[in-house]
Amino acid sequence: MFVHFKKPLAAVAVTCSLIIAGCGGSGSSESGTIDAADITWTQGVFEPSSKFDQQCQALNEKHWLRAWSHETYLWYDEITDRDPALTDGVLNYFALLKTQNTTDSGANKDNFHASLPTDEWQAQSQSGQSFGYGFKLKLISASAPRQGIISYTEPNSPAANLNLSRGLEVVEVDGVDFVNASTQAEVDVLNAGLFPSESGKVTSFVFKDINTSEIREVTMTAQTITGQAVSNIKTFANGEVGYFQFNRHNAVAEKPLYDAFNSLAASNVKDLIIDMRYNPGGYLLMASQVAYMVAGGNNTSGKIFERTIFNDQHPTYNPVTGDRLEPVYFTDEFLGFAENPAISPGTPLPSLNLERVFVLTTGNTCSASEAVINGLRGADIEVIQIGETTCGKPYGYYPTDNCDTTYFSIQFTGVNNKEFGEYADGFAPQNSNDSEFQPVMIPGCAVADDFTHQLGDESEAMLSTALSYRETGRCPAATSTISEQGFAPAIFTDTPKVLDTRTSTLLQQSKILEQ
Repeated sequence: MFVHFKKPLAAVAVTCSLIIAGCGGSGSSESGTIDAADITWTQGVFEPSSKFDQQCQALNEKHWLRAWSHETYLWYDEITDRDPALTDGVLNYFALLKTQNTTDSGANKDNFHASLPTDEWQAQSQSGQSFGYGFKLKLISASAPRQGIISYTEPNSPAANLNLSRGLEVVEVDGVDFVNASTQAEVDVLNAGLFPSESGKVTSFVFKDINTSEIREVTMTAQTITGQAVSNIKTFANGEVGYFQFNRHNAVAEKPLYDAFNSLAASNVKDLIIDMRYNPGGYLLMASQVAYMVAGGNNTSGKIFERTIFNDQHPTYNPVTGDRLEPVYFTDEFLGFAENPAISPGTPLPSLNLERVFVLTTGNTCSASEAVINGLRGADIEVIQIGETTCGKPYGYYPTDNCDTTYFSIQFTGVNNKEFGEYADGFAPQNSNDSEFQPVMIPGCAVADDFTHQLGDESEAMLSTALSYRETGRCPAATSTISEQGFAPAIFTDTPKVLDTRTSTLLQQSKILEQ
C-alpha cells in the first residue's frame, strides 16, 4: 500500500523546498531583500510567510517566523501576537510563538518548541549523530536526593570502551556530589558534564554499580556519537517469541528494522516483543512501516495508520506541502530514508502477520513510538503494554529551514483508523497506579525499569513479565514509577534540577514528516 510520499527523504533533507524552505545562507530571495524601513506590524494582520522567506536580516526573519507560525502552528490562535521589532534576537522571538495553555490534566500543552542549526539537524536526523559519551542516562529523580542510572551504552563509544554498562549509578560529576548538590552553580556543573553540547568536553565521573556497590572512577571526552537504532535481536520460548530493542525512528534505522523483521519472519515467531522503552520518536512514516511489519497486509489492508490533522485554517490542504490532505496508510515498502540506502526504495517489507504485539515502555517512549501503539490499536491489533506510562505526545511537525536554522513548531496531531488520537498524558498499562495525570489505559502490566539486569536478559523485569503474561495473562504487583526524564516532569517541584535540556534531545521526542 503506497503512503503519501513525494520523494526519498534523504534527498529532501538536503535540498530546497519551494513551500517551506529555501537553500538558505545568501540572505536574499528572488525578489530581493525587504528593507526594514518597509516592514510594518499591525496586530492581528498577517502577510504571507513567503514574502519574508530566506531574507536573512533579523527583522525579516522574525516576520517570517510570525507569519509561518500563524499559517502552520497547530494552536496558532493561542499565540500572543507581538511586534517582532520589540524583541531582541530571532530565537528569542521564536520562543514566544507558542501556546502557554495546558491540557485538561494541567500539563503544558507544548513542550516541544525548538530550533537547531540546519547542518546539526541534518547530521542528527540522517545519521543518528549527537554529542556525548555514549551512555544513556535514566533520571529517576532530577532533584536532590537525585538518582541517575546508566540505562544502556552505544557500541564503540567512550562509555563502551571503558566497559560502562547498564546499572551504573552516578555518584559524582567533575567533583560535584550528584545526589546531594544543592546550589545552582553545582547543578550547572552536573548538567554541563552529563549533557555536553559539543565534542571535546572532558569530564570525570564516579559511578557505583547498583548490584555490587563497586565504585568506578573514569574520565571521558565527549565526541560525536552515532547511536545504534536496533539491537538485541533474539528469540525466546523455544523460538516462538521474537524480541528486539528499538531506540529511535531515524533515517539509519530503516535497514536494521528491515533486517530484524526478516530474521524474525524466517524464524516463524508467533509473538513479538518490541522494546521501545528508550525510543523518543522520529519519522512517522517509519512508525507506519514498523506497524505494517508487525501486522502484515491482511490485517492492515485499506486501514489508516494515522490521519494527520492541521489547524482549523487548513481542513482540506496540507499547509506545508500544499497537497490535498491524505492519510498515512500502513507502509508496506522500503522508503529509503538515509542517503544512499542499502536497499532500493519500493522493495516490499517483510511482515510477521501478527494479531497482537507486546511493547515495553517508559516515560521515554514518545511520539512516533506512541504512534505505533495507537496505529496498531486502530487496526484492531492487540497491543499489550509492559512497563511505565509513555510520555504523551500525539503531535508532530515538518522540520523547516530558514536562513540556515531549522525550526520545529507543532503543526499537526493525528488520529488512527478509529479516529482516536487523544493521548496527551500517554498510554499506561491497565493496572498502573500512576494517578497524577490521565493516561489512556490499555491491556498490560505496570512494571518499573529494572537496572539490575541487562536489556534483552530474560530475567529483566519488563521482558520477564511480557513472557510470563503471554503464558498466563496475569500481571505481578504493579511497580511502575514516573521518572523525571520521561513522563510529566512538571509534577516534581524541587529545584535546582539535573535535566537534559539540549535541543537535540528535545527534538528526538516528536513525530517528524518531511516533504
